[in-house]
Amino acid sequence: MKPVRSVTTACVPGIITLSIFMVLQGPTDISKAAQMRSSLQPFAQQVRQVETTLAYLGQPLTQKDHEAINLAIADPDEAAAVRHLEQILDNYTLAIVDINPESRVKVQAGAAKAELVEGGTRIFLVKVLNKAGVTSRLVAESPNAAPIFVQSDGSPEPPKTILRADTRDRWMELELYDRDPMSPRLSGLPLEYRILTIYSRDRGQRSAAIGFNVGQGTQDIGFRNEMTVVFNALPAQMLRLVVRDENGAPTVAAFTIRDGLGRLYPNPAKRLAPDLFFQPQVYRENGATVLVPAGSYTVTASMGPEYQPQTKKIEVEAASANEVSFAMKRWIDPPKYHWYSGDHHVHAAGCSHYQNPTEGVQPEDMVRQIQGEKLNVGAVLTWGPCYYYQKKFFSGKDHPLSKPNELMHYDLEVSGFPSSHAGHLVLLGLTDQDYPEGNSELRSSRVRLDWRQRVHRGRDISWRGGFHFHDGYALSLGAQHLVSHAERWIPDASFR
Repeated sequence: MKPVRSVTTACVPGIITLSIFMVLQGPTDISKAAQMRSSLQPFAQQVRQVETTLAYLGQPLTQKDHEAINLAIADPDEAAAVRHLEQILDNYTLAIVDINPESRVKVQAGAAKAELVEGGTRIFLVKVLNKAGVTSRLVAESPNAAPIFVQSDGSPEPPKTILRADTRDRWMELELYDRDPMSPRLSGLPLEYRILTIYSRDRGQRSAAIGFNVGQGTQDIGFRNEMTVVFNALPAQMLRLVVRDENGAPTVAAFTIRDGLGRLYPNPAKRLAPDLFFQPQVYRENGATVLVPAGSYTVTASMGPEYQPQTKKIEVEAASANEVSFAMKRWIDPPKYHWYSGDHHVHAAGCSHYQNPTEGVQPEDMVRQIQGEKLNVGAVLTWGPCYYYQKKFFSGKDHPLSKPNELMHYDLEVSGFPSSHAGHLVLLGLTDQDYPEGNSELRSSRVRLDWRQRVHRGRDISWRGGFHFHDGYALSLGAQHLVSHAERWIPDASFR
């Protein structure tokens, strides 16, 4: 009798071989499966959306790839067309997001070169393999894109939640572009591409952990929805700012710098003092510089309401000296008529300022604002938020950074204190910020209530100036009304 071979034994090698083949060919099989399930017409339309958006954002596909897309879409073989379109866009893809049938998300690196530019934004594609037909919003996140400041919540002694050292790793901004002509949500197609914009504050090699999800709990287990990318950020170009006043003297001015898409430079999300994130402008003295990527920009210089703002369009080029100059002109000269420009209500903390990584900003930062707006007098008012830190800058005298025609003086606003429920007072010309009896505790309602009572009764409170109620709040007048600047004019007056 002829011996019978075991079927199990005979089949085992074949099973093992097949299993290994499937593991090794996994990504290719996924791609092929996506192609087979993707209809050309909706996928081609989505590709056109991506192509249009990239051109709008200033980083278009190459002419060669544009022509290749046209040829692929015209291919009568739909499967081949989808495959060719996928091959073209894969070259621009930084991340491949795989959404399994249970809506779990995992990610792997794409073929795009991980190259950024200092102080600017670069654009990549994210390839989405959507096996669950999910139509929710795709979310990209990174600890390296976390905020670098905490906006003030009014606390007089805010806790330290972000330190200067923390900002070092928070060097990037990360955003999936979901505005027109892109859609805010996934289409549900088995294959589509999304647009990812990445801003780099720094130059050189920088590492980032980037994760994706389509909602709470959709991250795959084992941190597979996250990848680590080492980027190389090319250096930005130096733009020199030249500004002189009506007499030809070098001065300080406010500069607002935008690219063709209206994006501000430096990026407000990554600004720390002396540049303030809640202002479009930055203040620079004559000959100072800012770093911007090569490209086209609109630069506006201004020096407060007494001067005419000027705007210029410039082209910043690599490996060349880039400069923009302004000769500022007045439209009115109030000192000729013995009127002096002043702002009696300026804050270095609270309001829109941050309380971390520092509790507001320093006198060196505030004096730039006074000089750049051409104020003869600037009253920096300490108030409730970050009170105990900011009060140390009070001296009862003009600050040493003052210039003869640009005085900076720290004073007090009764706001954010227990007594401010009855209204806010701005106290100018104080010689002492603390209550005369020596209790400087902000939390004492008796202390700050007595401050109010003494002000209204005219009692001695170590005070050689004047006071007024918080004015101009919520006042909005058109620019054509001179009264809109009424708070800025103080006739023949200084703090002395």
